[in-house]
Order: sequence, then structure tokens, then C-alpha cells
Amino acid sequence: MFYKDGFFWGMHLIWWAIWVVLLGWIFFAPSSSSHDEIEDDTLIALKRRFAKGEITKGEYEASRKLLKLDN
Repeated sequence: MFYKDGFFWGMHLIWWAIWVVLLGWIFFAPSSSSHDEIEDDTLIALKRRFAKGEITKGEYEASRKLLKLDN
């Protein structure tokens, strides 16, 4: 199965490297859904503060625009 001069080992190592990169990308790549969830949470908190009367309509709209610009 393995050649005497080590020719086969080169391709074998390339396949291991491909698998390591592929698995690393699957498990460690950041997902975009976590950013969307954080944005939704901040908008919900802003809406609650406005509904409770803690902030004015102008402050609410300015904060909402600021949060939308961060995307």
C-alpha cells in the first residue's frame, strides 16, 4: 500500500490537512445568526424602554437609527 520511496505519504498528508481544515471550518466558523439575535435583543430592549416611558420618541428613533447603522 505504501511505496518504498514515500511517494504515497505526500498525498496522504494532503488529505489529512483537507479534513482538518474542513472540520475546523465547520466547528469554529462564526455563524451570522448570533449577530442577528443580539441585534433583535437590543431592539426589543429599546422598544420596552420606550413603552415604559423611560425614553422619549426622539431618543427612541435616534437609538434605533444608530442600531440599524451598525449592520
